[in-house]
Amino acid sequence: AVQLVESGGGSVQSGGSLRLSCVVSGYTPSNYVMAWFRQAPGKKREGVAVFDSAGSTSYKDSVKGRFTLSHDSSKNIMYLQMNNLKPEDTAMYYCAADLIPKRLTMATLREALFNYWGQGTQVTVSS
Repeated sequence: AVQLVESGGGSVQSGGSLRLSCVVSGYTPSNYVMAWFRQAPGKKREGVAVFDSAGSTSYKDSVKGRFTLSHDSSKNIMYLQMNNLKPEDTAMYYCAADLIPKRLTMATLREALFNYWGQGTQVTVSS
């Protein structure tokens, strides 16, 4: 079975940095799509960044220039480097993957497109 496990969350002060990791196990496809979502208390889950099957990366406007998604295909690991964190970045962060190749941007990113999800890792940013 395909499994995704996130790590790297924690508590930081505003302006700090964290790097989230998402390890994919149980399958080694030639190409697939992966994304980071987040859900703040009382809010809907939203997409943060996506890496599609063509190798393109897209970001939510509010994190552009601060967050960087990278992908080590040899190790099946996806990272989210988060710099200059703000209190509004506080949320549970989830990685998601799907084995069906597709082109995606933030405009077309939808939770329903992903069949595999991690358990989430909490990020808390204090002012």
